[in-house]
Amino acid sequence: MQAKNIDRTGALLAVIALAILPLVFESRYLIGVLTVAAIYGIWSVSWDFMSGLTGRENFGHSLFIGVGAYAAGFLNTELGANAWWSLPVGMLAAVVFALIMGFPTLRLKGPYFALAMLSGAVIMQRLMLIFWEYTGGEEGINGIEPLLRSPLHFYWLVLGILVATTLLLSWLARSHWGLILKAIRGDEATCQAAGLNITYYKIASLVISAAFAGMGGALYAHYQLQVSPQLFAVVTSVTIITMVYVGGMASIYGPIGGALLLTLMTELLRNFGEWRLMVYSVVLILILFFLPQGLVAPTWQRIRRAFLGGKS
Repeated sequence: MQAKNIDRTGALLAVIALAILPLVFESRYLIGVLTVAAIYGIWSVSWDFMSGLTGRENFGHSLFIGVGAYAAGFLNTELGANAWWSLPVGMLAAVVFALIMGFPTLRLKGPYFALAMLSGAVIMQRLMLIFWEYTGGEEGINGIEPLLRSPLHFYWLVLGILVATTLLLSWLARSHWGLILKAIRGDEATCQAAGLNITYYKIASLVISAAFAGMGGALYAHYQLQVSPQLFAVVTSVTIITMVYVGGMASIYGPIGGALLLTLMTELLRNFGEWRLMVYSVVLILILFFLPQGLVAPTWQRIRRAFLGGKS
């Protein structure tokens, strides 16, 4: 059996399992948890595409998520537009902000890009509070219409979008374009000396990453039926980055497992009460310390090698 066939079979089985899981347990609570996990999966995959492939870590991914969510909220509540327009508008709004932030910041060296993006998210969060007459302040925007009335159907929609996003970004990562992004991560100076316009490739990857993050933000807005400045918070970006590292950075598919694992773990640890945060932190530290390459992607690679008889 070829490696591609094993990957496709594993992916198909995973999608089928996630699709039928709510039907097996018939739990509205489980549907909600899986929906949030799938949305976090979209955010994590989009972060991994840019930061994982190029090595330029974005600490302000929540900027694009929040912009997409607020664009969806304004469009639906203030302009009365059909809720389905929120997805492309959320993507477009995030792309605009990616271009605004990308041109000046992606030229920065070292950790300054990450800090600049982090500052952008923090500033936007503050602006949402300052202009409370238009943004709703701490309460945010309420009364957003759902895309679908059925929670199960909405979950299947988000799952389908997650699958489509992963397939597209995985294809781009394996293409010639994706190889250039990985080369930039390996040695940016050599790529520049070879005549590659590395600024173009980095900005383009940031735009693609932001577009899917904005779409995920719009989906989240129509799931929660409201948006608040908390979406821009640093903790949102840190949670996504943690999911990527747990899943396996630069693998595209690994972050989905990381998002699912950490979201489910958060819910399972609710029974620990006040000890929940400590147990969660200890588990994360152990995973990141003993498995620096991540948990999900390396585990799948070992399973694949086992099926191939030890071959890569």
